[in-house]
Amino acid sequence: MPSKKSIELREFSDADLLNELTETQSQFQKLKFDHAIKGLDNPMTIREVRRDIARLQTEVRRREVGTFSEAEVALRDRIRNRRKNNK
Repeated sequence: MPSKKSIELREFSDADLLNELTETQSQFQKLKFDHAIKGLDNPMTIREVRRDIARLQTEVRRREVGTFSEAEVALRDRIRNRRKNNK
């Protein structure tokens, strides 16, 4: 079941999604720097921001895969099957 945040991300436009991703990544870098220098009151915020970045990247990729042609999907499936069989 998708989380509330994932459902909210689906309503964003492509430009808003990419903008939110860059803002969140810069916030993550700042948090890591602040934590290394003076420490954070709640270091779990780093985890939350990292997970937000993953959610944003997942939504970007989901939209990217959604625009693939049938040939691109077939190639992607072939590559995924080959990787799966090599494990």
